[in-house]
Amino acid sequence: MTDRHDSQLDGAYALRTPEDNRRFYRDWSRTYDSDFAGPQDYLLPGHVAAAFAAAGGTGPVLDAGAGTGLVGERLAALGIGPLEGVDISPEMLAVAARKRLYARLFEGNILERIDAPDGVYAGIVSSGTFTLGHVGPEALPELLRVGRPGALYVLSVRDRHWHAAGFAAAFAALAGRITAPALPEVAIYGAGADAAHRGDRAYLATFRRL
Repeated sequence: MTDRHDSQLDGAYALRTPEDNRRFYRDWSRTYDSDFAGPQDYLLPGHVAAAFAAAGGTGPVLDAGAGTGLVGERLAALGIGPLEGVDISPEMLAVAARKRLYARLFEGNILERIDAPDGVYAGIVSSGTFTLGHVGPEALPELLRVGRPGALYVLSVRDRHWHAAGFAAAFAALAGRITAPALPEVAIYGAGADAAHRGDRAYLATFRRL
């Protein structure tokens, strides 16, 4: 990972407000796939999609924090759909739209109410959204609202963010509404990442709505 890409990633982790996120990803959207995700061996979207498929996930699926559609690419390759995606950045969604993988893409902030009915999705996935500078466990109730009973969730959570933001307590408070989450730990990046981030890890919070 070059110094420039390392700086971009550190900048993403330092974001504080929804408007910070909109500005940052507006500028990064054009080069996110070509200069970051591919060359830097970004494994997390593939891990999320594979875990969803392995747990028997089916559509319709909401990709929460869809970005440029990296999880959508992996899910579509596994034959899973239909897919919908929500993201705070319209510019990132424009990149995802050009891939023609999603039945619907819409702008929204999952920390608020999004434009989706109650109980509409059979699956909800998220890769790279529950991380430093982005979204905390406060978004979980909204994602539960749009999942139907029995819906499968696979949400990546950066390990440091899990501990710092109180995800364990937030999930404990949802007892009786969801199954106990499995928390397999995965590498976020592969061998192509530089030493500063090669060891970055995330949990894949995998559970069903009751």
